[in-house]
Amino acid sequence: MDHDSEIYNCEIKLRENPERRKERVLVGCGAGFAGDRPMAALKLLHRVPNLDYLVLECLAERTLADRYQLMLSGGPGYDPNISDWMSLLLPLAVERGTCLITNMGAVDPLGAQKEVLDVANGLNLSIVVAVAYEIALPNSGLEGSFHSIEGGVSTYLGAAPIVHCLEKYKPHVIITSRVADAALFLAPMVYELGWNWNDLKQLSQGSLAAHLLECGCQLTGGYFMHPGDKYRQMTFEQLLDLSLPFAEVSFDGNVSVGKAEGSGGVINFSTCAEQLLYEIADPSAYITPDVVIDVQNVSFSSLSMDRVLCVGAKPSDQFSTPNKLLQLMPKDVGWKGWGEISYGGYKCIERAKVAELLVRSWMEEVFPGVKNNIVSYIIGLDSLKVKDKDDFTLSGRRDNEDIRLRMDGLFDSKEQAIHFVKEFTALYTNGPAGGGGISTGSKKEIVLEKKLVGRESVFWRTGAMQTELAESCSHFGYPEKTHDVNAAPTRRSLSDCRSLLAQSSAMNPSLAPSGQKIPLYHIAHSRVGDKGNDMNFSIIPHFFLDIEKLKVIITPNWVKAVISSLQDSSSFPSKEEIDKRKKWVDENVHVEIYEVKGIHSLNVVVRNILDGGVNCSRRMDRHGKTLSDLILSQQIVLPP
Repeated sequence: MDHDSEIYNCEIKLRENPERRKERVLVGCGAGFAGDRPMAALKLLHRVPNLDYLVLECLAERTLADRYQLMLSGGPGYDPNISDWMSLLLPLAVERGTCLITNMGAVDPLGAQKEVLDVANGLNLSIVVAVAYEIALPNSGLEGSFHSIEGGVSTYLGAAPIVHCLEKYKPHVIITSRVADAALFLAPMVYELGWNWNDLKQLSQGSLAAHLLECGCQLTGGYFMHPGDKYRQMTFEQLLDLSLPFAEVSFDGNVSVGKAEGSGGVINFSTCAEQLLYEIADPSAYITPDVVIDVQNVSFSSLSMDRVLCVGAKPSDQFSTPNKLLQLMPKDVGWKGWGEISYGGYKCIERAKVAELLVRSWMEEVFPGVKNNIVSYIIGLDSLKVKDKDDFTLSGRRDNEDIRLRMDGLFDSKEQAIHFVKEFTALYTNGPAGGGGISTGSKKEIVLEKKLVGRESVFWRTGAMQTELAESCSHFGYPEKTHDVNAAPTRRSLSDCRSLLAQSSAMNPSLAPSGQKIPLYHIAHSRVGDKGNDMNFSIIPHFFLDIEKLKVIITPNWVKAVISSLQDSSSFPSKEEIDKRKKWVDENVHVEIYEVKGIHSLNVVVRNILDGGVNCSRRMDRHGKTLSDLILSQQIVLPP
């Protein structure tokens, strides 16, 4: 192991005489989350042969918590799928000279490094695998190297450790611990284009490109197609042939994002606007470890059917670089117990209601007060909890013929969670007629508590190892590329350009009508993201001028009225419970609405609404992602 003998803290230190290695660099996204498709990454490598870097972004707060719990029980602290990904991608990546960068190291990057070396040795590949990871110093309050830090503490590192790896080791693969998503993509730009940490304009544009790439195919038509929205329609063939995105970034900060030429999906103003606003909160100060970005005046324009120009990101006027970094610390929050049972046919909803009341009552007999820890909902009726803001009950809804009751409890002890499972299972002989298909489970839950820590108190180091074949060879680093990576991008033919213009014309909507009740989705599209217990959703009008009317409609009070039913603990709340819920929302939920003028849109942040966040939420949709279309289904009346 070639371990860097020096340990570094996260204070910003300017690079010494950074070298500009390229005029432009191509950075692709091979994965946008842990469950992404390896075959899609392989297709991108095939279709974009001059790709310099491919980033596999596979670590979120939930997956980090899962890796920590698995490590405590004796399992791997890194993503166990890393061997499958590398077995598929390494042969072509090495042949093409494309460096792979991934955060699949999670809480054990050294274990992941060994796994990748084993894969490469098995493939008879000569490669270097580098690691960049957080460590704790003896007197820092934490003990051991990162992968055995007591308590599983991890900090969002910036791009500097990856840049250091590139400078020192020229590796084929870089595996990291918790690194900010954008930093994974920004690092190769900094390294190749000769940027320094005070080149804030370039860093801002580079971080814009990184943020657009980090969710993979969500930039190129994935999670965008909607048969009910004429502006988001897409054929099945287009969706099947999605291309992962890449960015072309020049040394002066010019940025375009694209998909493989001739691929399916779509990349345009709308897909870029949705991704721009995804989980950024205040658009005037989107905080990353390397630069704080103002994206209020970012705009997008299509260069072709496969490429979009991105301009307008700049350093924030509030502060350009953060003095503190976000740190995550696992904390036990109790034990989850859950159960599901199906009912069908006549009066099935009423039978589900009886079953719910029985389980709550049985739990109360043994553990008084614990029924308040339980949330229930009916799949097929109200499992997502958001309904018309003017309808506070389920009255008037048809008696569905196929529904499924689910109850989720977050309890103080394992004993309570296991007892809940037993009581729920007892519905088979003690509940209403015709219930079946019971499934249950219990699980210890943790949340990742967040705090800000000074950059000077966060430390990292790097290292690299070679495959056995590499150790026997003099070659160390990337293979030479046989293609011109600085060739001009492919331009569209005249017929393609005419097709693009025709498509743009067809997509050009007209002003929405005023004075009549219409669903919001006739006027705008949206996507929801989550950060801890907070929800972030966009409102992006199909027609720019509609933003002025939407600003009148989309107010904090309107938002609270729409999402307040998320707090219902039952499908059948009483009037008293509804009043109590509304009071709680008014006092505890905070709504921030930001106008993003460059894309004529709104970014809405709702604080304290996701039942504790993805790691402990008792809701069917822990992330809140389905709420975008439920919000868009609200009936509104636009002012004149």
